[in-house]
Amino acid sequence: MARARIDDGAGRVAVRAALAEGAGASRDIRAQAVRYTLQLLAEQAEGNTLEVRVPPFGAVQCVAGPRHTRGTPPNVVETDVATWLALATGALSWPDGIASGLIHASGARADLTGHVPVL
Repeated sequence: MARARIDDGAGRVAVRAALAEGAGASRDIRAQAVRYTLQLLAEQAEGNTLEVRVPPFGAVQCVAGPRHTRGTPPNVVETDVATWLALATGALSWPDGIASGLIHASGARADLTGHVPVL
């Protein structure tokens, strides 16, 4: 069963609050901000080639290409909440995030160039 879509208004409010309050934002606010931006990524980069994980709040499959169906995905991007929100909003570029080691990317197609920022 598909998860309900987060309303754009509520999602944007959560993102602004999470960015403004940083680590001091409530768990619910951070969770909604992450889930909303992951939702946007999945909508803007439809596909199943890459799995983007932001533990503990969410993961999506995105980017067109070969479909992954079972086991551990061959193409994975994983990062923490603050780094993901910075990527999703354009405060951090993909190349800078990779160079700094804040983003773990594995697999030949583990690249979000051109897909972030989503807001």
